[in-house]
Amino acid sequence: MKKTPNPDSAPVLAQRFSAAAAAAAAGMGAALLAELTQWRKNEGVRIAFVLKIVSIAFIALWLAYRLELDSPATSITTVFIVALPGSGMVLEKAFFRVIGTLVGCTAAVTLVGLLPQAAPLLFLCLAIWVGLCTAGAAVFRNSKSYGFLLAGYTACMIAIPAVDAPTQIFTLAITRVTEVGLGLICSAVISDALFPRHQGDQVLLAVQGRYERFLALCRDTLENRLTPAQVELTHLSFAADVAALETTRSAAYFEAGRSYGESRNVHLFNAAFMTALTTFYTLHRLLHRMRGNCSAQVNALTDALCHAFLLELDAIADSDVETACMQIRQRAARMRAEALAAGSESEQERIGLDTVIELLERFARNMHHFQQVYLALRQKKPLPDRIGNVFRAFDSYAPRTPFPIVLASGLRTATATLVLAAIWYFLAWPYAAVAMLMTVVFTALAASSPNPPRMVRQIGLGFLLGVPSAFICNFFLLTHADGFAMLALCIAPFIAIGTYLTTMPKYAGIGLGLNLFLSQTIFPENGVHADATAYMNNAIAFVLGAGLSWLVFTVVLPRHTVGQREYIASALWREARRTCTSVRPLSPHTFDNRIRDMMNQLNTGAGPAPDAATRAVVGQALTLLELGHAVINMRELIPLSPSAAMRAALQRCITRIAAFLRTPSHANRAAVVDAILASGRLVREERVAASAARLPRLNMAYADLHSLYTLMLDHEQLMSAEGENRAA
Repeated sequence: MKKTPNPDSAPVLAQRFSAAAAAAAAGMGAALLAELTQWRKNEGVRIAFVLKIVSIAFIALWLAYRLELDSPATSITTVFIVALPGSGMVLEKAFFRVIGTLVGCTAAVTLVGLLPQAAPLLFLCLAIWVGLCTAGAAVFRNSKSYGFLLAGYTACMIAIPAVDAPTQIFTLAITRVTEVGLGLICSAVISDALFPRHQGDQVLLAVQGRYERFLALCRDTLENRLTPAQVELTHLSFAADVAALETTRSAAYFEAGRSYGESRNVHLFNAAFMTALTTFYTLHRLLHRMRGNCSAQVNALTDALCHAFLLELDAIADSDVETACMQIRQRAARMRAEALAAGSESEQERIGLDTVIELLERFARNMHHFQQVYLALRQKKPLPDRIGNVFRAFDSYAPRTPFPIVLASGLRTATATLVLAAIWYFLAWPYAAVAMLMTVVFTALAASSPNPPRMVRQIGLGFLLGVPSAFICNFFLLTHADGFAMLALCIAPFIAIGTYLTTMPKYAGIGLGLNLFLSQTIFPENGVHADATAYMNNAIAFVLGAGLSWLVFTVVLPRHTVGQREYIASALWREARRTCTSVRPLSPHTFDNRIRDMMNQLNTGAGPAPDAATRAVVGQALTLLELGHAVINMRELIPLSPSAAMRAALQRCITRIAAFLRTPSHANRAAVVDAILASGRLVREERVAASAARLPRLNMAYADLHSLYTLMLDHEQLMSAEGENRAA
């Protein structure tokens, strides 16, 4: 008989201990691997970026010494300015920096050549030029804006030193272009070779993340898991996502292997997404209004319709869209007959159910197009022609800034340039020109920031940190350095700290200021000169320039900055009014782009936690977006209608909506409601005898009229904007 081992015997205990130790070791190994993976994704990426930028800086410095350039520091400054994590972003910024530098140098040579002996007139022309360039940068707020900024302050950096020696202007311009070009070439080549991060990969990740978030929004909203306020904030974040994807797409276009077709598909993805998002919001708002005004039976039916739609949401991309829409209508008719007895719903409930079904069909078509574009991007395949034809006339996303903010940005920079140039001209301090140039540069650079004083304050703190750091490096380390290798070892720790700070969003401005100060003060020319007096004067000029720039933003039109909700609110109402008053009907994509861009500006200015006033403007933006699309659809229907009476009624409705948007009073709102009811009766009568080809267009118009009717009755959302609209 086999003997059972004693569980308390030494061999058994040893075996148990070994198993436990092995399990513990495996657990510790897995935990350590997870920590290392997380470190590589976060801290490892930062350290790799620091090593890359420091390497680029010293390669550019060595080449500048070998080429015997007058100011190697300019090349190093260029490296720090275009220091970005993505290879495509570096190439894009380098491209526009080259254009801006060339245009700025051309402007400086032209102005000094025309006004060599008239310094006051030269300063006036420079101020106008810088103001125009800053205003242009504020208009675009994308990669093009950097070219405008460079064109502006480069002209000052070339022309100001040539005031006392105008014959040197051409030499100064050529030197500037050469030094900047060297820094850009080093940055572009090495960024793509050492620890590269390609923007094309980031585009695909962003596309996939957006698609999944949108599907989650659809499910959560139709299943009543989100409040209206949560939905509005989600739309606000989606507006920021649209702008971020366009920025990433633009950078990816500069990378090798990225075709025009792939870039265009990203454009189409944004366009299809905004179209589907707008239709979904209209559906969501209608369901929300019906839940407060309809019977329990009708609300239960709409919930069942939405649940059935969600079950087939993922399969829409693989099915024929017309078949899917027919199934939606047939299923809705069957469920409606089962849930409601004939004549049990009121007239408004019947119209509301018809509108819900029409919007579900419209959303199904939008989702089909959106999913087709998404699959083409993800699988890297050409887009089907039938989908491409839908967006043949689409308008790509293009940011635009309200005119008052654009004008204020230009006036602020022009005023600062003119006043400080005059002060410098009549001062005996040689370094006043440095302070003046720093003020102009940072006043222009921060003009497109939602919080310019904060940005300039961070750069100023970086300058202050740089003063003792550069002093130690210059007078305690570099004086003992012998050869390029020792020079690099002395400088590397300081610029590594500044570069590391730029990888942290909270301290990025401080890191940039520190690196800019170090690049101008510790990188010696061809021959080291330890001059403490010159160093201190330079340091004072840098800090003073940042302080004066902060003062300019604090004193001169301080509320006219990007993202101010007062200007965004008035611009939203003007844009909605344009849908009624433009000579030709606006494109739905153009209108979507404009509203979403203004919401992105609002999101940028509000920060991570929008306050109640900002959320109110978000609600107005989405309401006006719904209204504007309905108006655009009606304007497209007017010339196609054979009935003169219906054309007149629809035009009267649009005219009264324009009057309401101009003056949002209760009387104008009542006039709009009357016009909508009159138009709805005519559309309903025409639907009875309409042909099969014309019926879908009439159903769309009827749904839009009902959405407008319920929107106008939702007077709290609209009339809350009356004060801001009149203030504008």
